[in-house]
Amino acid sequence: MLVTFTTDAHANITMFGDVALILLKMMGHSKTVPGAVLAADVPMALNRLKAAVSAEKASPPVENEGEENDQPAVSIADRALPLINLLTAAAEAECDVMWK
Repeated sequence: MLVTFTTDAHANITMFGDVALILLKMMGHSKTVPGAVLAADVPMALNRLKAAVSAEKASPPVENEGEENDQPAVSIADRALPLINLLTAAAEAECDVMWK
């Protein structure tokens, strides 16, 4: 499943569903797709996401045992950056954010 985040103030962001659901939970929302955040609530969702990402950075990294690829794991902080940028733009422009 793919989830696309949209707002009038920024280009659309599409991400894998499992990552999107984690980020939605970090924003303080249910894992319901489709969904939306009203413009008045965007700054609060942005602050929650930033706080959760900061807390995640402070915790030690989890090793993926049993995986045999040599690819480094992509942190949730790196995966959240495009959504943080979208939410920041939406907060500045006072726009709603939707996802489907």
